[in-house]
Amino acid sequence: MKKTYSAFRLARIISCFTLLMLSGKSLVLAQQYATEFVENPVDFVNPFLGTAPLTDPDFIGYTPPEGWRVWAGLTYPGATLPNSMVQLSPITEYGSGAGYEYEDSEIIGFTHTNKGHWNLCHIPVLPIAAEVTKPFKSSFDKTTEKASPGYYSVYLKDYSVKVEVTATLRAGFHKYTFKDNATHTILFDLGRANHNVDEWELKQTSRNTLEGFQRTGGDKVYFSVVFNEDISELITVNPNESKGYATLSLRSQNKPVTLKIGLSFVSTANAKENLQQEIGDKNFDEIKSLGEKIWHTVLSKIQISGGSQKEKQLFYSSLYRSMQWPALRSDINGDFTDAAGTVQNKGFGYYTNPSLWDTYRNKLVLLSLLSPEVTGDIIQSLIDKGEHSGFMPTFFHGDHAAPFVAQAYEKGITNFDVKKAYELLLNNAYKEGGTRPHIKEYIEKGFISDPDVKNPNTETKAKAGVSKTLEYALDDYSLAVLAKALNDNKNAAVLLKRSENYKNVFDPKTHFMRGKLADGSFINPFDSEYPYYEYMYREANAWQLSFYVPHDMPGLVNLYESKDAFEAKLDSLFTIPWNPMHIARNVSGFLGQYCHGNQPDHEAPFAYYFIDKPEKSQQIIDTLLEDYYGIGDEELALSGMDDAGEMSAWYIFAASGLYPLSPADNEYLISLPIFDRVKFNLGRNSLELSKEGTSRKLKQIEFNGLPVDGYFLSQEQLIQGGTLTLKTK
Repeated sequence: MKKTYSAFRLARIISCFTLLMLSGKSLVLAQQYATEFVENPVDFVNPFLGTAPLTDPDFIGYTPPEGWRVWAGLTYPGATLPNSMVQLSPITEYGSGAGYEYEDSEIIGFTHTNKGHWNLCHIPVLPIAAEVTKPFKSSFDKTTEKASPGYYSVYLKDYSVKVEVTATLRAGFHKYTFKDNATHTILFDLGRANHNVDEWELKQTSRNTLEGFQRTGGDKVYFSVVFNEDISELITVNPNESKGYATLSLRSQNKPVTLKIGLSFVSTANAKENLQQEIGDKNFDEIKSLGEKIWHTVLSKIQISGGSQKEKQLFYSSLYRSMQWPALRSDINGDFTDAAGTVQNKGFGYYTNPSLWDTYRNKLVLLSLLSPEVTGDIIQSLIDKGEHSGFMPTFFHGDHAAPFVAQAYEKGITNFDVKKAYELLLNNAYKEGGTRPHIKEYIEKGFISDPDVKNPNTETKAKAGVSKTLEYALDDYSLAVLAKALNDNKNAAVLLKRSENYKNVFDPKTHFMRGKLADGSFINPFDSEYPYYEYMYREANAWQLSFYVPHDMPGLVNLYESKDAFEAKLDSLFTIPWNPMHIARNVSGFLGQYCHGNQPDHEAPFAYYFIDKPEKSQQIIDTLLEDYYGIGDEELALSGMDDAGEMSAWYIFAASGLYPLSPADNEYLISLPIFDRVKFNLGRNSLELSKEGTSRKLKQIEFNGLPVDGYFLSQEQLIQGGTLTLKTK
């Protein structure tokens, strides 16, 4: 693929017609840009980004049915550290994506785990007034809410208490300042979580300590608690039952009250050790300050200069959000509970599975660049789980551990067993019964069929054959890259050939990727604009999947009669209006038929590069950066679900001017950043991007003073560092 991409020559002269933003907004004037790099990126992070709802039907693309909250953002504002075990955040509604919805006016607890996927939200705790009864909740004033990396605070009006929380990797720290210093009462609402609670326990272990656990589905979370006041009474209501809870009263000796809590997915003893080692006798401000320093170090790995205040806030808020998942699951002593439920200690950090279907495109590439050691541990965690099943785990759809592992290994990340990872990925690619459903049909036919369904609708259950075929082709290409790196030329050749299977679902008459029946004929009738969850397409329509060949975009262009034909089709993607009668809850935020609110077509804005018209891609990219992040009256909504940081990571790469179109290739497509300068501080060296001129038309690219032959920067050049100068006309 690298040779194919390098064949694309940078145009020396771009026609001087005026580029109008598709949104109709004028370009940002040069004088708005500052000259110095941001010194304190933490100051520009707004953890509330993504917590507000999408409410404008014109932007959503349809009028949501009554009671629907479109899946936009689904983030949480609470305290956390990069890839930590603890996400300590307020809850306003259980069963919602992240438990917190910005428009709500009552808080019902503070929970200690979160992702934004309708799960977790373990161990709810809430300071309450003495002698109150269910339902436990308090109104709050939005003006009292404050959040920054590693910190959250709010004033609970009904209970007259200011709540502040901060966190370490495996422990949370609560600070309660009660208006009335009478008896302090704390609720442990252990019968509740974002999933149904199967089992829970809470017991007092000394004058000021507690321990217990909560189990929801496959997650059993142990905890150990220390108060700065003695416990005078512990009352348990409906113990070990769903909706059960416990309250405890504290003797009033100190103001404010502090609650320190350690978590573990192994045991209460380990939870206690995590708490002692990470917080111990440190006070609240010390832990808060430590969290800020950790976030400063991470966020400073990409520095920006220039841009508007909002653009800086969006950038660092997006970078902050991109670095939170997967979550740590091993204790400070190295213990973790494996996929079989056995406690292990193998010398690496054990993490949850990445949200691979969402995040292989951008988020995991970003993680590999900024946190290579963590990335290796995450892959080793996948391997450890895969050894129990014989297959490398995936997430939701596709087999995207293949591009994740391939790009990480080629970056020089080696703190994982690459041979075992490769063995498991080969099982995925060749064997039935594992990670790739319908792999036998895919190998035999070169595509995955769907049944002939009369009058299918959005909810029709089938194979999502077009999406699987396209995704497996990408995964085959990625595994071929890894095979070649490991000198397995035989499998590399087979997989590289299979990576062309995307051609088998391309209809040359309509220029769509179309569903096929088992006999190889295209499914009819066919509506290119109708969205499906699992029939032919996975959470998309034909328009949104018909440019999904990130590993071989030149090959896709060659399926058309001409570059002009490809351009016309691509133009239509961004201009044919979305039909407001087509409703899918997580498909929202349209630019024509293109959907930025979900991942399947996130590569499409960059497709114009492959017909040598980067300026048209730049129009689309700039429009999405300006209008599809920080939406609504509060400028806090996203055009779709953040999906563990993928929506945020797209912003980071697109705003920076480097985009990992084909992740396994470790090449970055170069576009114009929205900032004057962007500096990547990776390892010993740094790479600085700068643009000359105020135009959004790319004229010439120079790397360390020499012209770049093409539109791509290699991983080697990125790590080598130096200067990347983007000249405009």
